[in-house]
Amino acid sequence: MDESMINFSNNSILVENYFNNQSKLLSSIILIVTGTVLLTLSAKIAVPFYPVPMTLQTLLVLFIGLTYGRILAPLTVALYLFQGAIGLPVFANGGGVVYLLGPTGGYLIGFLVAVIILSHLSNIGWNRNYALTLVSLMVGTITIFSCGLLQLSIVLNKTIADSMLLGLTPFIYGETFKILILLVLIPLVSKKNVS
Repeated sequence: MDESMINFSNNSILVENYFNNQSKLLSSIILIVTGTVLLTLSAKIAVPFYPVPMTLQTLLVLFIGLTYGRILAPLTVALYLFQGAIGLPVFANGGGVVYLLGPTGGYLIGFLVAVIILSHLSNIGWNRNYALTLVSLMVGTITIFSCGLLQLSIVLNKTIADSMLLGLTPFIYGETFKILILLVLIPLVSKKNVS
């Protein structure tokens, strides 16, 4: 099969910088599988944090969105969501379509929306300096929480303000910490001179 016909990597910093001497198709498959495994593990491991424990899922979603490229990023998160939708226990508390339709399912849907936006921002260079990377990370985080809060308010029949108290306020410090980690990590991984 001619690999030039199948270009899954499409602007993936990771494929270009770390797998450039290998098959692009194989490199892409490795990244997708690694991404879904890490998303699953990150859903299961809670890091002690105040006021509530946090998982590293949003950190991984933001990282994938800014480094996997326009094709691999959405494919990775879509595969993760598909695995959960068919009942594989990849989400924090199990799997299944019911989980996606439940109070916290909007955050998971937000993962896909965020990586689509972030991979586009990455493609136009918004991961090439600290200021634009920060804006990209904030856009991704706001996207995830907007989708999550919308579904949380609908499913629990709460106002957006009440939903923010439940599904945003406890996570502000943790999300800020994750953004700071990624501000250091993204430039290192992308091997770009960041100003």
